[in-house]
Amino acid sequence: MTAQLPALPILVADDDAAVRSTLRIFLNSEGLDCELVASPAEALAALARREFGVLLADMNYSRDTTSGAEGLSLIAQANAVDPQLPIIAMTAWGTVALAVEAMRGGASDFIEKPWDNNRLASMLRNLLALRQTRQANQRLAARNQLLSAEGQSERPWIAASPTMQALMAQVERLKDAGVNLLITGENGTGKSQLAQAIHRTSARAPAPFISVNMGAIPDTLFESEMFGHEKGAFTDARQTRIGRFELADGGTLFLDEVGNIPLNQQAKLLQVLEGGQFERLGSAKPRRADVRLIAASNADLAQMVELGSFRRDLLYRLNSVQLHLPPLRERGADIVSLAEHYLASHSRRYQCPAKTLSPAAREALLQHHWPGNVRELAHCMERVSLLVQHQLLEPADLGLNGATAPVATAAFDAGELTLEEAEVILIRTALKRAGGNAPQAAQALGLSRSAFYRRLEKYRL
Repeated sequence: MTAQLPALPILVADDDAAVRSTLRIFLNSEGLDCELVASPAEALAALARREFGVLLADMNYSRDTTSGAEGLSLIAQANAVDPQLPIIAMTAWGTVALAVEAMRGGASDFIEKPWDNNRLASMLRNLLALRQTRQANQRLAARNQLLSAEGQSERPWIAASPTMQALMAQVERLKDAGVNLLITGENGTGKSQLAQAIHRTSARAPAPFISVNMGAIPDTLFESEMFGHEKGAFTDARQTRIGRFELADGGTLFLDEVGNIPLNQQAKLLQVLEGGQFERLGSAKPRRADVRLIAASNADLAQMVELGSFRRDLLYRLNSVQLHLPPLRERGADIVSLAEHYLASHSRRYQCPAKTLSPAAREALLQHHWPGNVRELAHCMERVSLLVQHQLLEPADLGLNGATAPVATAAFDAGELTLEEAEVILIRTALKRAGGNAPQAAQALGLSRSAFYRRLEKYRL
């Protein structure tokens, strides 16, 4: 056996104690762990309890029958428990018909007793590799689906100001330390972008960056979203779902708006962080995932602890090191660079003529307080990209500090808005009126907190 094989053990199901003993010696000599059971019932109990690399299953368990019916039943039930599990059917009463029936029933291969050690070793090697490939493909498909749904993309990180340079010096020291990080800062400062920047510059960069907006997860779906669920775990569980912890295996798991986690779910998250393992909903099998955890919050978590709305022990787990992202008003050297980046980005996105900032417009940007921080600046540049017809932008075009904001022209007919475009405008208006307070904006629109956060994610707001 090669050293690259997964560490998952082999499950051997055979009623003959001598066969089980022989297989244990053989598998151990090949560097493989194994668990031995004497009946289909014991095999199914073992499969429900833990994960295996391959099931090596005898086809007959009663002395008075050689039909293989018991083995065929075990194969079918094992496939129902774990559809990705490779199964080798094994019998001393091998016939072509039984081998074909076992393969049709879900077995991956078939071997007769007494077996050839070299052939069995080769068979196990191939099936363990198949198991690993199936798991990797399942995770990859789930990651791609998640990233496509959330529209995640890499954004340039602009950090020329002294405050940001000091922060990035901290990040450079911590990027490969592996400790949990807590990013704090006002709404719109770019906490998720900082988390992505940390991931991209770390040794974990080739692995996935999985982001979870904790405010967008309904209380009833918390365990399914975070830890996954098995098919049939609840009424609408029509297929197995991989949770965010598994999707982030080897990479970074980013918990945004972590202060929004309800107290009863905080205990479940803490248990995983302390024990290092979790279970999919509907399964008793413990699973592990190697993740670097980064959390973010605009709330004062220490104050929430004092008020009893956030667990003190969870806060200690999350903030091994705390990074504070300064507001845009303290990043004067970055404001114009960020504005020019967003102007260019929106010009490409909407296929409109590129615009430039006049010296007066640059000064207006620097003098503005930016209560909505980088998010407000991005929206401002998007608005002028769409609505202003001339190329050189002046202070009045920006609509800052009470100045007249640009209005729609013939080139931008509000009557031609799609439903999604109208919804984006309503959400941004509600956020602006609420001073960036998402729960307050959600209430004003008559939406639940989770529904509002899902829309923020959908439109990348």
